[in-house]
Amino acid sequence: MAKEKKIQDYNLLYDVLRYYVDFALKLSYREIKYVGREFIPRDGAVIFAPNHTNALMDALVILAIDHQPKVFVARADIFRNPKIAKILSFLKIMPIMRIRDGYEEVKKNNETIERAVDVLHDRIPFCIFPEGTHQAKHSSLPLSKGIFRIAFQAHEMLPDMPLYIVPVGLRYGSFFRFRSTVRVQIGEPINVGKFINEHSDLATPEQITAMRDELTARIHQSIFYIPNDEDYDAIHEVCATVVKQQVKNCQFVVDGKRLRGLDAHFEANNRTKRDILRLKESDPEAASKLIKLGQEAYEMRTAKHISLKSVSVKYTVLSRILKILFLIVTLPYTLPVSLLTLPINCVTSYLFTLLKDRAFRNSVRYLVNLVLWPILMIIYTVLAFSFLPWTWALGVVVVLLPAPIIAQESWRLLRLLVSDIKLLSNKPLREKYREIRVLFTQLK
Repeated sequence: MAKEKKIQDYNLLYDVLRYYVDFALKLSYREIKYVGREFIPRDGAVIFAPNHTNALMDALVILAIDHQPKVFVARADIFRNPKIAKILSFLKIMPIMRIRDGYEEVKKNNETIERAVDVLHDRIPFCIFPEGTHQAKHSSLPLSKGIFRIAFQAHEMLPDMPLYIVPVGLRYGSFFRFRSTVRVQIGEPINVGKFINEHSDLATPEQITAMRDELTARIHQSIFYIPNDEDYDAIHEVCATVVKQQVKNCQFVVDGKRLRGLDAHFEANNRTKRDILRLKESDPEAASKLIKLGQEAYEMRTAKHISLKSVSVKYTVLSRILKILFLIVTLPYTLPVSLLTLPINCVTSYLFTLLKDRAFRNSVRYLVNLVLWPILMIIYTVLAFSFLPWTWALGVVVVLLPAPIIAQESWRLLRLLVSDIKLLSNKPLREKYREIRVLFTQLK
C-alpha cells in the first residue's frame, strides 16, 4: 500500500518552480532587504509569525527568506473549490477556520493543528499569520489564539524537540504600488518549551495570554508600528515629513556601522513615532497641535493625489534632472514595450475592478506577470523568428525579456515626477510641511 503523501514532503516540480517564483518576486520590488536572518533557529522546529499587511505578497516574502520549503495556512473558505484546494495543497498551504466562520467550523481546526504538528515534527518551517487577517497599515491587529494552540500542542507531542515562534516584521514602502520596497525584520524567537517552564505557575490559558503579549511586543519591535487609532494618518504623515531630517541629524549607528537606506528610514520613523507618543503623554497640548498639522497635511496631500514619496524623499535638483533625462532616453523603448505588455495591464486593470480590497493589487499584478509574461514571450518569440532573420529575431527577444519591469519603472518615475511637480506648485501644502518640521524640531 502506497504511503500517503504529506503536504511537507519533497516535490521536485515545486522545488523547480520555486526558483522562478522567487526570481519574479525580486523583480516585483526595487529592493527586498532581510534583517536578522541569524535569529532563525537551526536546532529545532520553527513557526514563523509575521504581521499581515499585503495579502499574498507577505507569504511570498516569507517564503523567499531562504530556499527551504515552508508550509502556510490560509482561510478555509478559499478551499471550497476542489481544483483550487488541490493547487493550494501543491503550494503547501493548509486551510484554517476563523472565529467568523462559526464555532462549529472552528472545531474542525483540530485536524489542521495535527497536520501542523506533523510538519513541525519533520522540521519543516511552518508559517501562520497570527493576526488572522491582513490590514494595509503600519500597525497590527490583536493576535488570534491559533498559533499558540499549535505551538502548545506541538510542544506537548514533541517534548524533546526545541520549538520556536519567530516574529517577523514586514515593512512595505507602498502597500498598493508595484516595484516598491520591502524590509523584513526577523525578531528574537520565543523558545516555546522554555517559556512554558518559566511560567509553570500559570494555568494553560494564562500561559497562552502571556505568550500572546510577548509575541505582540516582539512583532511591534520588528515593524514600524503606529497605534491604529484616530491619530494614525496624522502620525504617519508627520513621520514621513521629518524622516529625512531625522536620518541626517541622528546618523543611526548599529554595531559600529552607520545605517543607510531602508534601515535608516526604519529607525528614523520609529524614533519619530516614539517621540510623538511620548509627547502625547508629557505635553498633550503640543502633541495635539503637531497631530492637527499632520492631519491637515494628510488631507491636503491626498486631495491632490500627491505621493507620500514626494514628501519623505527630498530629491535634489540634479536628481530631478537625471530622472527627466532617463525618461526621455528610455522613451523610444518604453512606448513600444508598453504596447507589447498591454495585455498584462489590461488583464490587471480588469481584475482590479473586481477587487473589494486594494491590498490585493500587488498580489494580482505579481500573479498576472508571473503567468502571462512567459506566455506572451513565447508568442513574440515565435512571431519574431517567423518574420525576421534569426539574428534580428534573437536581438528582439533579448530586448523584450525585461519589458514589463522597464515599462513599470519608467511609468513609476513619471508618476513620481508628476507628483513632485504637484507638490512644488502647491505652496500652502509645502508651508504646512515646513510648519510640521519646525514644530517637531522645537518640541524634541
